[in-house]
Amino acid sequence: MTRPTVSDKRAAFREMHRAGCFLLPNPWDAGGARLLERLGYRALATTSAGYAWSQGQADGQLSRDDTLAHMRYMAAMSDLPINADFESGFGATPEAVFDSVSLALETGVAGLSIEDSTGDPAQPVRDKAQAVERLQAARAAIDAGGGDTLLVGRAENYFVGRPDLDDTVERLLAYSQAGADCLYAPGLRTREEIQTVVQAVAPKPVNVLIGWNSELTVEALAELGVRRISVGGALARAAWGGFIDAARRMIEQGRFDGFGGTPSGAELNELMRHTEPR
Repeated sequence: MTRPTVSDKRAAFREMHRAGCFLLPNPWDAGGARLLERLGYRALATTSAGYAWSQGQADGQLSRDDTLAHMRYMAAMSDLPINADFESGFGATPEAVFDSVSLALETGVAGLSIEDSTGDPAQPVRDKAQAVERLQAARAAIDAGGGDTLLVGRAENYFVGRPDLDDTVERLLAYSQAGADCLYAPGLRTREEIQTVVQAVAPKPVNVLIGWNSELTVEALAELGVRRISVGGALARAAWGGFIDAARRMIEQGRFDGFGGTPSGAELNELMRHTEPR
């Protein structure tokens, strides 16, 4: 079977954003991507946190080169469209963001997000005007590269401990005007917050993060008008949770009873088995 081209995956990803609601889970390695593909997911997203932890680093510590290499690897390993968590664009200036996004396009991802967080606890979110300039630079880079890669504008207020819904909406509207194809405010938790954002930026599609146990379901989020649902580092944290629990039982209690509920090697082999070259 012929594998889809980068153009095929980008076109399919754009089509997913036109109507309906879809899940966009976040694997951090080829095995996770393969498993999610076999389970029937239609698109995937990278997770900066999940990949950083797998490399023994904290989220935000990976370099641009490391991130680009990971994006290239994930895009090559999966037949599904990949949306890249490109953090804040890896550049101190809009010009540097343009250069970073230009390099990101070469990895074959179908979409990428640019967030407005700074990593500085004293000022965790960028000035809105500066954030808009960075989104405009990302838009210009994508347009120069053919325009088929989806741009996601992220307002990080809620994610960095500043739950200001009015400012979040203002930012998302500004990012939409700056050229974002999809809007994303990670950290929204209530139906009211989500519905406010969806209605404010319509008809642009909205991504919602559900990275915790939530009473909200896919059906409920679809009814609110959400177009796509991602889980960020939640799958990675779930995997690490099982790992840490089993490891602690062994070292602290000398017990080997932390492996309940895990799949067998045969089950994993069957999920991962493929005959076509990757």
